[in-house]
Amino acid sequence: MERLSVSSFYLLLFSFFFAFADAGSIGVNYGRIANNLPSATKVVALLKSQGIDRVKVFDADPSVLKSLSGSGIKVTVDLPNELLLAAGKRPSFAATWVEKNVAAYYPETQIEAIAVGNEVFVDPHNTTKFLVPAMKNIHEALVKSNIHSSIKVSSPIALSALQASYPSSAGSFRPELVETVFRPMFDFLRQTGSYLMVNAYPFFAFESNSDVISLDYALFRENPGVVDAGNGLRYFSLFDAQIDAVFAAMSALKYDDIRMVVTETGWPSKGDENEIGASLENAAAYNGNLVRRILTGGGTPLKPKADLTVYLFALFNENKKDGPTSERNYGLFYPDEKKVYDIPFTVEGLNNYRDHRSPVSGNKPVVKKAPIKGGGGVTKSTTGNTWCVANGEAGKEKLQSALDYACGEGGADCRPIQQGSTCYNPNTLEAHASFAFNSYYQKQSRAGGSCYFGGAAYVVTQPPNYGECEFPTGY
Repeated sequence: MERLSVSSFYLLLFSFFFAFADAGSIGVNYGRIANNLPSATKVVALLKSQGIDRVKVFDADPSVLKSLSGSGIKVTVDLPNELLLAAGKRPSFAATWVEKNVAAYYPETQIEAIAVGNEVFVDPHNTTKFLVPAMKNIHEALVKSNIHSSIKVSSPIALSALQASYPSSAGSFRPELVETVFRPMFDFLRQTGSYLMVNAYPFFAFESNSDVISLDYALFRENPGVVDAGNGLRYFSLFDAQIDAVFAAMSALKYDDIRMVVTETGWPSKGDENEIGASLENAAAYNGNLVRRILTGGGTPLKPKADLTVYLFALFNENKKDGPTSERNYGLFYPDEKKVYDIPFTVEGLNNYRDHRSPVSGNKPVVKKAPIKGGGGVTKSTTGNTWCVANGEAGKEKLQSALDYACGEGGADCRPIQQGSTCYNPNTLEAHASFAFNSYYQKQSRAGGSCYFGGAAYVVTQPPNYGECEFPTGY
């Protein structure tokens, strides 16, 4: 029997996995707020060349819908926010809109969904009260055209519609929207067999909380994970945690049978100086690892069987968008159709995909050489080893929580810090946490991200000195 090489073995395993695993689907948002984009015909050719078989547009532009005719690409069109009032108050308006913008192109153009508005709750024009009536009127228009069984109606919500999102198990919707919007919307989605559309951007959460959120956790890279104290589930990506917060909010209202589609998510390849994390490498890592995460099957920790359809934002960099620099740099492609960075969009493309992490970037732990607070000092070391110690500035609550995890589920060897043992003294939270964190770090072979603990730990290059206690450098 011929012995497989390591690479051949993993390729075979990879192919076997894909042959039998259910998986999600990847689409892309095709925005056009720019003056230098290729023609719609060229865009359709680009989509097909990349194996992208789902696209979402932000209107129902005739040239785009005509170009998509016969392409085999599934399409989600949008009824813009400014038309919500008319569509919600006048069924005749909704019927005419559907006739001109949907029925006129279907089925040659494979329209599969209509997004009624976009992030309506944050729209300054305050059209929220017209949202559900507009959705119902659009659906009724589809019924009259006898295409309602093939085309779903929904509306994308932003995560700002949540009152709470951390931990994920505590997810809940804003109280003022529950009875007025969400219950009637979910009733409608349930009755019509549709799904909730959600726009989720881990970038925004990381940018605002980079001091406590691991970059590896945000980019789907290897990390020790975060345990949800409410349900005990461990999360290895911020994306999953955000999606499960929405699932938890739906479950709290007894609508956990409704499916979800992520209609927007992405990461900018460039940003202003204060837009922490906006870089080409991070954008490539987020989107590339997300594609792998979705196409390899499996749902979220809370909904493990809920394979997701996810639309990347966006197809192109759009040079006429307002706002910070990042807003014009979410594109997967430049206007000349060249890739901003190289990531796959198909299962086949994943065979050669690697997250090309720079050795000087990513979630590199902070390396400190200053003396350790709390009674410990450092001495010079030339061994090249590293240790993990507690960050005394993290606060007692965070340190205690991280210590409990390390000595419990984390599997750290905490016997030496028990009373009467060699490392019990100095009997301080910081000293005990340092020993436990280092034990975990060494057991994980000092892997990147294993000395983080939500910002409660950092790496040092000299051995910690806490009395008679010796910190191990390996197991």
